[in-house]
Parts: sequence; structure tokens; C-alpha cells
Amino acid sequence: QVQLVESGGGLVQAGGSLRLSCAASGIIFSFTMGWYRQAPGKQRELVATIISGGSTKYADSVKGRFTISRDNAKNAVYLQMNSLKPEDTAVYYCNAKHERYASYEYWGQGTQVTVSA
Repeated sequence: QVQLVESGGGLVQAGGSLRLSCAASGIIFSFTMGWYRQAPGKQRELVATIISGGSTKYADSVKGRFTISRDNAKNAVYLQMNSLKPEDTAVYYCNAKHERYASYEYWGQGTQVTVSA
């Protein structure tokens, strides 16, 4: 069982930056870690993922602005968000999915990010 706790959300003006953190209660070495977001009235969507080997993937809408990283020693994953836009406003969720046993998947409770125009 892995518990995920996000932090770092808040209110920021367009063009600003935020850094989200996700702390895991268990070892995340064998997990693909990801950030997803859900805006009001919309489906949850992938923002970025990072596999255990360090390769990353980003949604087209955030490429060049967001950076995902992980610290396996600290069981943590981060999302650095720069050049924020109002359309980035959403609840951001941390996700952990085991790379071999996909049924082992966990979600955090989410953290609100609001970008004002």
C-alpha cells in the first residue's frame, strides 16, 4: 500500500510558477509516477509521467513549461510549473502505478492550482 500526499498548490498570477510535491509513504522505486489534473467540468487528464529509469513524458499543452522529477531516496516526485496560464487551473493529482503489476495503482487526494489572468 502506498499513500500519496500532494502539496504546493495555490493561487498564482498568469506567467508565474509553482512547484508541486508528492510525498509517498512507501517505496516508489518500481513505480511510474505521474501528475494528472482535472478542471471543473472536464475529465482528468495526464500532465506528465516519469518512469523508474527517469524517462519522462508530457502532455503537449505543458511541454516546455512543466518539468517532472523524482527523488527515489526521499520517495517523492515533483512538478515544476513555469509560465502558468489560466487554463492550467485544475486540481492536480499525484499517481503511482507499479511498472510490472499494473493493478497496484494509487492516487493522492489532489491539490488545487488556480492561475489568475
